[in-house]
Amino acid sequence: MLIKTLPVGMLETNCYIVTDEGTRKCAIIDPGAESNTILDYVESNRLAPMAIFLTHGHFDHCMALETVAESTGAPAYIHERDAEDIGFRRHCSLGAEGKLHSYAEGDSFQIGGIEITVLETPGHSPGSVTLLCESALFTGDTLFRDSCGRTDLEGGDTAQLMASLRRLSDIDGDYEVYPGHADTTTLNRERSFNYYMKQACSGATILEDDVDI
Repeated sequence: MLIKTLPVGMLETNCYIVTDEGTRKCAIIDPGAESNTILDYVESNRLAPMAIFLTHGHFDHCMALETVAESTGAPAYIHERDAEDIGFRRHCSLGAEGKLHSYAEGDSFQIGGIEITVLETPGHSPGSVTLLCESALFTGDTLFRDSCGRTDLEGGDTAQLMASLRRLSDIDGDYEVYPGHADTTTLNRERSFNYYMKQACSGATILEDDVDI
């Protein structure tokens, strides 16, 4: 499995391209902006996109979705809670033409020899998900290195986010963590050093003002 990180857009959202090197089939995660950058990587490496996955529906994770989907022909997936009309964050919707599909807890997808499974991790947004892929977790804006997603945007819920952090912490074993912004990390590192994850696991209350990313 090859994971390519492409920071795109003004907020430097991490778009990930996950490739099965044996078949060159790939999945595109969070095409946030700069469709030309994403498509150039796909085309120059002769990859075959099989699916586009959105960890959540905030604009900085899906602004290039339409162009990338049309250019590659790959179906796109988002949790239905983030495809609903929730004020200014309605940047993705379930299309009548079937171009954007919903996925939910436990759904799995085969990308060549790679299996990707959906874990619901709401809080940053109602439909935030984490994608489990072999030894990797693509956590969107739920879990960052040393931090976690903000909950003061419409639809955010601090209690749900804390429950999601506990859920990720409770996953057996160590995983590479690929967040929606900034640097990669590992699950063991965040269990040991991430203030928000440690507080969530201890049952302590986190105030919304404490979460600033």
